[in-house]
Amino acid sequence: MAVKIRLRRMGAHKAPFYRIVVADSRSPRDGRFIEEIGYYNPLTEPATIKIDEEKATKWVANGAQPTDVVKRLFDKAGLNK
Repeated sequence: MAVKIRLRRMGAHKAPFYRIVVADSRSPRDGRFIEEIGYYNPLTEPATIKIDEEKATKWVANGAQPTDVVKRLFDKAGLNK
């Protein structure tokens, strides 16, 4: 099973915020996920990024692949994976 760390879109129309989740790569974007490890709100100034560092490092160590956007969020949050 290929596991990805990716964004799940939440919020109202034209007011999105995102949850950072660990999910099977075959499941849909807003579908089933394994665990929620943080959130990202691009609408606040500056953008809000909250990531559970312990959970993120555990999943990356177990082989979960972060998407390109999540890698950038990890860098901004200070988690260099």
